Amino acid sequence: MTQCDLILVGGGLANGLIAWRLRQRQPQLKLLLLEAGAAPGGNHTWSFHEQDLTPAQHAWVAPLVAHRWPGYDVRFPALTRRFDGGYLSITSARFALEITQALGDSLRTQTPVSALTPQTVTLADGTVLRAGAVIDGRGYQLGEHLTIGSQAFLGQQWRLSQPHGLTRPLLMDATVDQSAGYRFVYTLPLSADSLLIEDTHYIDRATLSDDQARQHIADYAAAQGWALETLEREEQGNLPITLAGDCRAFWRQKAGQPCSGLRAGLFHSTTGYSLPQAAALADLIADQRDLSSGALFALTRDYVQQQWRRQRFFRVLNRMLFLAGRPDRRWQVMQRFYRLNPGLIARFYAGQLTLADKARILTGKPPVPVGEALQAVLKHTPRLRAFSDE
Repeated sequence: MTQCDLILVGGGLANGLIAWRLRQRQPQLKLLLLEAGAAPGGNHTWSFHEQDLTPAQHAWVAPLVAHRWPGYDVRFPALTRRFDGGYLSITSARFALEITQALGDSLRTQTPVSALTPQTVTLADGTVLRAGAVIDGRGYQLGEHLTIGSQAFLGQQWRLSQPHGLTRPLLMDATVDQSAGYRFVYTLPLSADSLLIEDTHYIDRATLSDDQARQHIADYAAAQGWALETLEREEQGNLPITLAGDCRAFWRQKAGQPCSGLRAGLFHSTTGYSLPQAAALADLIADQRDLSSGALFALTRDYVQQQWRRQRFFRVLNRMLFLAGRPDRRWQVMQRFYRLNPGLIARFYAGQLTLADKARILTGKPPVPVGEALQAVLKHTPRLRAFSDE
């Protein structure tokens, strides 16, 4: 057996940030980050708004940031709008480079895990590793205590044969076909002649067709006049969008196992963005002197439950988006939202809405039928009726 202070299972965003921050704050710790793949971070792009992090968090996250822009644009059938305020992205390539250099021998890649407990990890080859605590950060796990929708996407990074002309991200272009539910194209200008283009759908289940999404991207690029030349990378994902659930039961089922990131249910309920909460949890753990499994379980559980309570309003909005009105009209909910005050929108992304913000979002002419909206809010559907939405 190998003895460590802390073992982090899963080398994704959340555990990578925890390891990175602990190296800065408690370099004497003997920690180990285990990743089943060839490199930490996998194949992802993590984006966030400048207001999502505190100045102190920006300072320690900065080396991981590969791209930043002064704002972003949105497009809807009856609205085109530009928003100021920084927008930043971390690429898996930059993430892997920095985390690998920072951790050295404390990182093991291509190391699949067959089982774990709060204090032990059993590798696929039968080796048992022991630590004061084990944090499970292996991504979202379906369970009986949360009801979710999905933000399913497929993205392609293209080199173009000529400059594309974009100077800032196009966060949502919902002028595309909406017949299957809320859909938009998300585009990041990575350089003058390269783009990340994602076909994104808010759907009940993760059923996005890869081939259909690729065709959507090709058609969209052609409509924009972009001459796609070389496909450099492709990524895909299904971000959970929470509709309702029982957070206490969710954590009782963990049976004392500390968790992080999506595994812990740490993400923005409506956008699926996970980096701000991952950074906040990394700070909490890095400040913790007691890194025993019991202390870390209590810390992660209490933080997640606090965030769950703070995001109740977002789950209400999600039920309105997914359960009220015709699927091909759901874009109207988002178009109305993006007409609101820029400060409110920034606070929405940061998960920091005020009571006045919430009232403003719900007042005015509703973009979905009132009766259906009320039914969605009150959870009058078979698959939500069992949940108290604690």
